[in-house]
Amino acid sequence: MARPTMEDVAARAGVSRALVSLVMRGSPKVSDQRRAAVLKAAEELGYSPHAMARSLASRTSHVLGVMVSDLHNAFFAEVVDGLDAVANAEGFDLIINTGGRSPARERRALRSLLSFRPAGLALLSPVVPAADIGQAADQTAVVLVARSSRLATVDTVNDDGERGIALAVDHLVSLGHRRIAHLDGGEGTQAAPRRRGYLTAMASHGLVPRVVGSEYTDAAGARAVRSLLGDMPTAIISCNDFNAVGAISALEEAGFRVPRDVSVVGYDNTSLAALRHVSLTTIDQPRNEFGRLAAEALLQRVRGEREEPVRHLLHPSLVVRSTTAPVVTRA
Repeated sequence: MARPTMEDVAARAGVSRALVSLVMRGSPKVSDQRRAAVLKAAEELGYSPHAMARSLASRTSHVLGVMVSDLHNAFFAEVVDGLDAVANAEGFDLIINTGGRSPARERRALRSLLSFRPAGLALLSPVVPAADIGQAADQTAVVLVARSSRLATVDTVNDDGERGIALAVDHLVSLGHRRIAHLDGGEGTQAAPRRRGYLTAMASHGLVPRVVGSEYTDAAGARAVRSLLGDMPTAIISCNDFNAVGAISALEEAGFRVPRDVSVVGYDNTSLAALRHVSLTTIDQPRNEFGRLAAEALLQRVRGEREEPVRHLLHPSLVVRSTTAPVVTRA
């Protein structure tokens, strides 16, 4: 069955298409009687206005675009929950797509979102070049989550990654660990500050650092652990929870017990980390708060309440569960 159109609603209500358009835009220029007739006809036909067409007609938008770096990572789902709560309360809808951690795909994803003429864009941990972000910000409000920016037209929401990793190092040192490796996030966003935090914290304890190139995936965590099999440290700090789960899987496949033989710390404190059979010690980022602050930053721009950028830097915290334990001294 063909989707009902504005013309169909007009015919059913016995009014003009122009009047239906006024009703759908919430115009006060329509009498209560005619408004009720149009809404009744629309309900009977199952008609709902196309968001993009409505935006083009009124030159306003109640749509916020969201580009997610990795649909497999629960961190982003929890950020979107925060975004959606604020957007919904303020009468905005979300359109979500992904760039799959590929700069080329993210460019296409950005173009697709911009084609909907959104009121603003929230880009979650994007890897697309800064120039592309700047071009998007020339067209609409933009906020970055889990990525920094120096652009005055772009707002940001991040956690203090250096501090977060330092918390992990301090925790492991307090358990007697001295051979601590960091499986880093490679070229991913926020990998650099976490790497810096690890190097600084290790140096503060007089320890020799060991950075293993990795990525924000479980498969990358497993590969990194396999590269350590000839000289396994007593503790591993992963770049995120997914990486840590992959690392634990590879450790167990190789005959190591977690945490008796090797302690493991993740980063993000996603719902995955809290599962009883995972029970991952990790660094908590307030994911819902990330989303809430990102949505509020966009709406402030949309309403013209400010022009200067906001730079939210949230404080991470350590969550101790079952994957870390005191180092076992062997004779």
